[in-house]
Amino acid sequence: MAHSRANIHGAPSPSPGIWASALATGIVLMMLVVLIGIVAVNAFGWFWPAPIHEVHLKDGNILIGLAVQTERMPSGAGERTKFKIGARDLDGRDFEWVDHDQIHISDSPSDFVRVERSEYGDVFGRLVEIRDSSGQSVETTDAPGLAAVLRHGEDLRRQRLDLLKQREKVRHPLTSVEDELDLKERSAGARSPEILNVIEDLEARRRTLEARLFPKMDGFDRSISDIDADLERGRLAIDTGRGVVTVPLGRVITVGLPNAQSLPARIWETLWRGFDFLFAEPREANTEGGIYPALFGTVLLVLLMTLAVVPLGVITAVYMTEYARKGWLLTLATQAVHNLAGVPSIVFGMFGLGFFIYGMGGALDRWFYADRLPTPTLGTGGILWASLTLALLTLPVVVVASREGLLAVPRDWRDGSRALGATQWQTLRTVILPAAMPGILTGVILAIGRAAGEVAPLMLTGAVKLAPSLPLDGSAPFLHLDRKFMHLGFHIYDISMQSPNVEAAKPMAFATTLVLLALVAGLNLGAIVIRRRLQKAYRGGEV
Repeated sequence: MAHSRANIHGAPSPSPGIWASALATGIVLMMLVVLIGIVAVNAFGWFWPAPIHEVHLKDGNILIGLAVQTERMPSGAGERTKFKIGARDLDGRDFEWVDHDQIHISDSPSDFVRVERSEYGDVFGRLVEIRDSSGQSVETTDAPGLAAVLRHGEDLRRQRLDLLKQREKVRHPLTSVEDELDLKERSAGARSPEILNVIEDLEARRRTLEARLFPKMDGFDRSISDIDADLERGRLAIDTGRGVVTVPLGRVITVGLPNAQSLPARIWETLWRGFDFLFAEPREANTEGGIYPALFGTVLLVLLMTLAVVPLGVITAVYMTEYARKGWLLTLATQAVHNLAGVPSIVFGMFGLGFFIYGMGGALDRWFYADRLPTPTLGTGGILWASLTLALLTLPVVVVASREGLLAVPRDWRDGSRALGATQWQTLRTVILPAAMPGILTGVILAIGRAAGEVAPLMLTGAVKLAPSLPLDGSAPFLHLDRKFMHLGFHIYDISMQSPNVEAAKPMAFATTLVLLALVAGLNLGAIVIRRRLQKAYRGGEV
């Protein structure tokens, strides 16, 4: 007769399997904490206004920049520090390694500024000249004067952007005619008499619109030119230690004095830079600026995917559980669903490219947009086809979880409902599905978590490096399912592997990764909260 081991108090000792399970769980949690910690430290380090150092080297050179990394020398003798020196338009460099034994003096003067530009990265150094939009000089020590110049420059840039939007709105009818004319001229039947008549009519409409709209557009152009001249006259000159960099007011994003900031001011600037990162447009080949188009595209993609996969997955699970007869066909279908969950995601991407884009999209173009061919309308990548591809990718997860939820509903509930006179459909709608909803939402949570981080299928079905327009905007039909889109996962891949300046883009990659993790966690948390509320209402539906 087997006896379990007992401790001195007579209680059974934990088995080795329990200790092994606890150890494995601890290792997984530790790895998760380390992963999130590395990402968070690198991301917040990018937002934090780090001090600017002025390093005098023994050879007489001066280096001004941010200390971003310190390590031991490859030879093992001494240490070295990598400085972000910025102003890459001077010599094409963003970073420079400095051996500690070559440093003569290192200091952090309080008057050093960090100028964030729209092009060529940041500039670090000391202000040597400030000129406002009228060309008047402002004292470099006049902080209120500098703030006024920057505010005026921001107002001018905002006015310029508003004028560009108004000009585009006025020109929209002409743009539509030009686009239609271009499609007709490039269509397969461009030489037919019917198409030639249409082209002639479009040419006449274009000339009429040009004559009517030219005075208005010319007024906008003159106003924009005046603002450009003001922005070019205003400028900041910064001594970087390697030379003086002149930044026109039109390219200045922000100016900060990190060495003179208090702790509350640093925290506030960190929060503001994080907010701006979420809602600003990308710049400099996605290595600077924000991630708003990618964030928006990811959320919209996951939403469309969820709307597509949940009804299909739940209906499939209901049929397999409640209506299909047991037999070899049901067994084969169940095995197929389980096997489908193990198919590599790139295979789904190839399927989406061949079936949705070239197949369905090409057919729709031939039926409804034949006059625009060979230029595709729906027969090219877009957020609609990407959403449907991800819906197929996550369909097995939803089906399996939904079936588990349906099977967990007690048989007595079904029998009791039928005994009271309810039909099978009424039982399913009012008893089984509400009770199985926690299990169904478990599948939705898993599907969202997988879809939000997928990249490979999206590279073939519509994700791009930079999308000029969002899939959802204020122009009819408002939701443009044929448009290409940006995605956080693809954005991380692009700036980490395909960026022209990978080293400078590394902090942005960590920050984008943190946003993606937070987005997935937020979506999952919302679904979990809904599932818990349903579990309280239907205890029999817990799985």
